[in-house]
Amino acid sequence: MHKIIELLIKEGIVNKNDLINYISNNNNSIISLGLLIDSGLLNTESLYEFIYKSIRKGIFSFDIVESLDQEGIDTVDLYKYIAKKLNIEYVDLSNKEIDSTLLNKVPTSLLLRNKAIVLEEDDIYVLVVFADPFDMAAQDAINRFFPKKIVKIGLSKAQDIKDKLIQIETYESLKSYVEEVIQDLKSTSDSDDEESPAVLKLIDLILKSSIVAGASDIHIEVTEKNCIVRDRVDGMLQQRFIFDKIVFGPLASRIKLLSNLDIAERRKPQDGRFSANVADKEFDFRVSTLPTLIGESIVMRILDKSKTLITLEDMGMNDVNYNRFKEGISTPYGIVLVTGPTGSGKTTTLYASLNAIKSVKDKIITVEDPVEYQMNGIQQVQVNNSAGLTFASALRSILRQDPDKIMIGEIRDAETLRIAIQAAMTGHLVLSTLHTNDAISAIYRMIDMGIESYLVSGSLVAIQAQRLVRKICPNCKEKITIGGSILSEIKEYIPKDREIQFYKGKGCKLCYNTGYKGREMISEVLTVSNEMARMVANEASKEELTKQADAEGFISMFEDGVGKALDGKTTIDEIYRVARL
Repeated sequence: MHKIIELLIKEGIVNKNDLINYISNNNNSIISLGLLIDSGLLNTESLYEFIYKSIRKGIFSFDIVESLDQEGIDTVDLYKYIAKKLNIEYVDLSNKEIDSTLLNKVPTSLLLRNKAIVLEEDDIYVLVVFADPFDMAAQDAINRFFPKKIVKIGLSKAQDIKDKLIQIETYESLKSYVEEVIQDLKSTSDSDDEESPAVLKLIDLILKSSIVAGASDIHIEVTEKNCIVRDRVDGMLQQRFIFDKIVFGPLASRIKLLSNLDIAERRKPQDGRFSANVADKEFDFRVSTLPTLIGESIVMRILDKSKTLITLEDMGMNDVNYNRFKEGISTPYGIVLVTGPTGSGKTTTLYASLNAIKSVKDKIITVEDPVEYQMNGIQQVQVNNSAGLTFASALRSILRQDPDKIMIGEIRDAETLRIAIQAAMTGHLVLSTLHTNDAISAIYRMIDMGIESYLVSGSLVAIQAQRLVRKICPNCKEKITIGGSILSEIKEYIPKDREIQFYKGKGCKLCYNTGYKGREMISEVLTVSNEMARMVANEASKEELTKQADAEGFISMFEDGVGKALDGKTTIDEIYRVARL
């Protein structure tokens, strides 16, 4: 970006002497456009106007706009500015649904070559979104396919168009197969459509593609125009397929049959499960259906039976947090909690903990809903609410089984929590999860649930709060500079002797152009010391507990995340997405 800054100085938009003074006074060798704006050396609108004119004159290509994202510039705002100048529409493609029938009107290869998408069509107009509205050759190429209609030009972020084009490319490769499926459905009576062999092939295709992509969940939804298949990879939903709406009915019926659900029931939610061998591996699929305004939503959780349990050492904790948590689960009695939102890896942490402490000398019993992984040498109980086997009732029975260590999948109510505390106070180690945003909040959640503060202080050993962040794809990893405002916010979390260097994934085929592949944990571990226990018993405020924790060397989740970003494992964007200052 030095060329842009040089041109800004040449045009008199940035004062060279002011810039030199700023660098010398702040001892800052990393200069970005975002930093210039934050420091008042550059006006945002002046920058936008300069970029717009430079593109029109051919000094820069339109690709320059996307790259400014790494300079701390709001590129969406810049796109909107350029669209307004050109008197065209800015389109946020992330909130737009592509009509599958429009994909048949223009060859996908042409769309890919010209970075364009035909988005909407009516009797008079066709809306075509371009990555570069100055590319007249691309506009002429698309116009030829709509000779009798007025073509409206739209503008969108290049990366958003790229993502949509990848979806279209996937659809193109499956088009002939989907047509075969639809023909098969049309030739089958409505009463027997779930028996169509084409539907079975389609389900197999969906399962295989999602498993190959490393998905944890598959979402099958019906919209006003299409049947859409999305999967959750590394915690983020990605659109996998777009089918014609006619496909959804038979597809839903067949999945319900596989899961032993009532195919005629579309008015209330249902839950089931089935097993399947996909790519020579055995998988369990937990199925949930939910009635919606248009039809139904189907979600399938993928459970790999052959997946080996991750060890505590491989969870991704920093050395301080690992040693504190290991010390916590190694105590003979007390409660160790793992907190965080749904899908933050709490259950995986509990299994890794059990794996680390299990011994032939100890009897370990778990109560879970459901049992996700079977472990040797451990007695596992599955909750069955219809049979009256709840967390609380199971826990009472477990205490009569002479256990040494107990794992409760989740503390959902005050009754379960009180029994768990009684177990901890009578010489048992209890591991469980709770839904709180950070470690210290877990103490106040327990008190809010009706537990006396002296019982909380006497039973708690350690609390770990955690989140999962996406890891940067090693194949397309590159160095970046970050904006001045963000840098100033996180500077206190960066060691003074540490080089400030951050990274980002550019996007490649290996990571499906997301820039991320895999996930890693960021965490904070609060050890309940004697002083901390005394303060909890005396009902100290959260601010007082936080101050005491910091004095004892507490590393916050955000600080742990910044360290992982500096190590090149994840991005600052990810840390801000899942954690907060």
